[in-house]
Amino acid sequence: MNDRTASGWARDTPGPVARGDRTDDVTQVFVAHRNLLFTVAYEMLGSAADAEDVLQETWVRWMGVDPDTVRDQRAYLVRITTRQALSHLRTLGRRKESYVGPWLPEPLLTAPDVAEDVELAESVSMAMLLVLETLAPTERAVFVLREVFDLGYDEIAAAVDKSPAAVRQIAHRARAHVAARRPRGVASADETRRTVEAFRWAVETGDLQRLLDILAPDVVLLTDGGGVVQAAPAPIVGADQVAHVLGRIATAMSLQPAQVNGDPALIVRLGGRIDTVLAMRVEDGLVTGLYAVRNPEKLSHLKRETTLRR
Repeated sequence: MNDRTASGWARDTPGPVARGDRTDDVTQVFVAHRNLLFTVAYEMLGSAADAEDVLQETWVRWMGVDPDTVRDQRAYLVRITTRQALSHLRTLGRRKESYVGPWLPEPLLTAPDVAEDVELAESVSMAMLLVLETLAPTERAVFVLREVFDLGYDEIAAAVDKSPAAVRQIAHRARAHVAARRPRGVASADETRRTVEAFRWAVETGDLQRLLDILAPDVVLLTDGGGVVQAAPAPIVGADQVAHVLGRIATAMSLQPAQVNGDPALIVRLGGRIDTVLAMRVEDGLVTGLYAVRNPEKLSHLKRETTLRR
């Protein structure tokens, strides 16, 4: 996995210098939209590393374009990014087929302003990204571009090589699919923060009853080790079972509050190093979903905040 950061790689990567002012203009346009393009790619892929690869490919193609001939530069760049992300999404799907254990999206440290944009925060949450995983590639692209970024059907049609009429049908189908699977009664950021803090206190103090009071009876714990580190090979279901697992490892844990994918979460440290990112889904004051990302390859982006934009 590469070490490029979503918010900075283009700034640190010099483009061709022989084209003079034109290259500067092209670069400035790309940099101005870079965070938006990363957000589009990440929401389609659930992988920061693959999203960065998409941005590099978008950059290469954009460098071959005369920006003066492009009427809507933002839409044009989104179109390139979408097409590259669709290609990666199909490759990523094949990789997931051989993935060891549950697959979870790559977590990102996000700035507080992401949480302030309620729609953006929901769209990049672990729970929503897992719902988007159940869509076909083109459905996912159409849903993301329409529901999250509010692109017009004509723009989306150009990005996914479909007719506007077909895109409308795909959007309707994808919207119904997501609506049937998205979490109900998701808590506000403040309620989630309070619940996560209560969860942290219960785990750190070993208060089993308090922990059981916070966990929904049918809570589900997913652990992603990717076959690299120890993780449960299948979902763990039920408050008693989840509390038992957490209780066994709590004594070695150091839990640090963080903002992950727009939501309050916990970073688990062992011996001072990041071992796990623990994101949660909170509904009606109870933890209904726990997402523990342990695969070291998915934790490299936790060194700095990632800027996401719509």
